[in-house]
Amino acid sequence: MLPEQRSTNQNTTNNSSALDANQLALLQQATQSYSSLQLAWASGYLAAKSEQGQNAQIAPAAEAAVAKTLTILFASQTGNAKGVAKQLEQSAVAAGITVNLKNIADYKAKSLKTESHVLIVASTNGEGEPPDDAIEFHEFLLGKKAPKLPNLSYSVLALGDSSYEFFCQTGKDFDERLKALGATQVAPRLDCDVDYETDCEAWISSTVTSLKDELTQTAVSLAPVVALATAGAESIYTKQNPLAAEFSVSQKITGRDSAKDVRHIEIDLGESGLTYQVGDALGVWFENDEALVNELVAELNATGDEKVSLKINGETQEISLKEALINHLEITQTAPAFIEFWAALSNDKALLEVASDKNTAREFAGNHQIVEVVALAKAAVEPQTFVDNLRKITPRLYSIASAQAEVEEEVHLTVGVVAYEANGKERIGGASGFLANRLEEGQKVRVFVEHNDNFRLPENNDTPVIMIGPGTGVAPFRAFMQQREAVEASGDNWMFFGDQTFTQDFLYQVEWQNYLKSGLLTRMDVAFSRDQAQKIYVQDRLKEQASDVFSWLERGAHLYICGDANRMAKDVHQALVEIISEHGKLTIEQAEDYLKSLRSNKRYQKDVY
Repeated sequence: MLPEQRSTNQNTTNNSSALDANQLALLQQATQSYSSLQLAWASGYLAAKSEQGQNAQIAPAAEAAVAKTLTILFASQTGNAKGVAKQLEQSAVAAGITVNLKNIADYKAKSLKTESHVLIVASTNGEGEPPDDAIEFHEFLLGKKAPKLPNLSYSVLALGDSSYEFFCQTGKDFDERLKALGATQVAPRLDCDVDYETDCEAWISSTVTSLKDELTQTAVSLAPVVALATAGAESIYTKQNPLAAEFSVSQKITGRDSAKDVRHIEIDLGESGLTYQVGDALGVWFENDEALVNELVAELNATGDEKVSLKINGETQEISLKEALINHLEITQTAPAFIEFWAALSNDKALLEVASDKNTAREFAGNHQIVEVVALAKAAVEPQTFVDNLRKITPRLYSIASAQAEVEEEVHLTVGVVAYEANGKERIGGASGFLANRLEEGQKVRVFVEHNDNFRLPENNDTPVIMIGPGTGVAPFRAFMQQREAVEASGDNWMFFGDQTFTQDFLYQVEWQNYLKSGLLTRMDVAFSRDQAQKIYVQDRLKEQASDVFSWLERGAHLYICGDANRMAKDVHQALVEIISEHGKLTIEQAEDYLKSLRSNKRYQKDVY
């Protein structure tokens, strides 16, 4: 712009072109529900209108350009749904479709009525609950204020784990509610289990293909195309492309007489450049125990040399049955679907009865490895048929127990070894046994970081935190303390830890005592359930300190829970409800809303399993 033009425009602006208060209010009201792309279009339209004069009209083609945006929303707890949504975005963009990718937490649910096409990728948290980021969207959509959506085309891709009762419940909720509001399903909802990659790829391909013609029609837009950049650098190491890191340490940190075998694991990331934040998880790929595989092969009356076809890294390959069972197939965690398959194949009366009830089958699967099921009900099966009914190995996720500010190129884990006896034989967990018993110092282990933006320390270092982590749930809080020390955070820290006995199971006892001595750890309450006749748990300690717990929450404390989802997390949640109800003088329903508000504001975060 020339100097004299700039001067002229400035004078005009100062005299007559500024909006008055009423006009500005109307403009803000009109644009508050616009997406980023819609705001960009509106900006271009207004610019064009100013060039063409007062009588300029919206061009139909420009209207079409806005309507041809595909909005992709992801509701992710640990990052899987976000990863799938990015794959979907890449596929759609490659097909020439304009995409608006958003975390569902950053999306105004009312905007659905202005959308033409929405695809939702949603995981399910806990007992059928939406991920933390999706709580408000879920409540709005299922509530009375949700608008009718006759002009919306949509579909849902749901992620879950079939070993849980409420499999893919969040995705089902979204799908059923959108349908009830009048939206049109453009592709059937896909419910994905833990080995979701292949199914997701097929769904993405077919869905994008079905939308391509409708969303890539030629249209002239008055606004420039706006590219939506993805914030943050992505690591080159992923679930599909893990880092081969050096295994350094496996140290037992429970006592000789403990009923548990808990290991402190250290892995050297070397010069890989792989980084993590406290609150993240480490994904660990593992190999099945060869002795267990040999036992399973014998139960199948096979040799292990039989050839089977498996899809590996996107390509179908022919390998031996034994190699498939060691490196590629899940045999230590049993899916309910396998119980149904083996019951039908063996025609075993007892197993058929188990399989007939989904809850019973789910519980049975959770307590029996594949070899136990096969040994219990004999059946002849072709090796290919057998492997076709097993799930692919999926990496195990462990809460990271270190802060990189403290340990630099290392990553630490706290791993409880899964072990039990069945029919006189010891059964060991696949990944925990691999880390604790089969890996040796200096060997390589394939790892990647699973970022968890729903389990983060407060941005303000002055904010107090309450940490509740019994057993191996202590892991992320060890990382929290290392980070708070490294940044010299001034906020108070209160730790609740519990386990079976003080002498055998006080994980990282010396470290906690040192933090108390230095003053970094403000308070610590412990509950050792078997050190007295009456069992005492962390929720009991919370109730004993109820007044102070509520006082901390009222002054802005962030609350964190890590550990067992089935009992501990539920019991702790109930204790918190009672504490808030009593000391906040609220009804139980109001106390639940209080906690719900904390979750929405990222002040009540869970890492449960």
